[in-house]
Amino acid sequence: MHSNGFVKPTTMARISVDKMVTLYIGGVHASREPIMIKTLLGSCIAACLYDPERRVGGMNHFMLPQDNGLRDRSDHNVTRFGVHAMDRLIAAVMKVGGERRRLVAKVFGGAHVLGIGDSQSSIPCQNIAFIRTFLKKENFPVISEDVGGYDPREVRFLTETGQVLRQVANTRAWRQLMYQEKIEEAKPPTYGEVTLFQKD
Repeated sequence: MHSNGFVKPTTMARISVDKMVTLYIGGVHASREPIMIKTLLGSCIAACLYDPERRVGGMNHFMLPQDNGLRDRSDHNVTRFGVHAMDRLIAAVMKVGGERRRLVAKVFGGAHVLGIGDSQSSIPCQNIAFIRTFLKKENFPVISEDVGGYDPREVRFLTETGQVLRQVANTRAWRQLMYQEKIEEAKPPTYGEVTLFQKD
């Protein structure tokens, strides 16, 4: 295992579990049973929370930091945004037996896969800044981080051990990811009602 908490990509195929759950944008999952949670990341962020004493954990996958007054509060729509995805993840891990005070974090993603320049206003940089600020504010130690860059990541999280396995996504997966992220970014957010003029 690398010192940063990763297992070498070549070992990924050797580790097997009885159950695997795949997360897409807006996904949140935690488990009391030993499972593998996997996802594919471009500019999005996946945060993993783990309780090393209870040996339980979970992961999310969000696209943007804030919802800015989103009206549609469906589970999938809300958890596309970091502020809600993190709240749901904390609650999910605690529900399966994790203690908030013991939770540690690992963070992945925030790559510039759409060819947009690396600037503080870019979506990847906003996502990275958000998750770092959130985890610091909530006092969750970050024991491993792999963010930024230009390559998409395939991430797999083992809920029983807290291990995270990651590798650069293959070309086919990269193309699918870029297409998916472009579609998601093009979706207009649904905001609450706004009154422009009000009669006396």
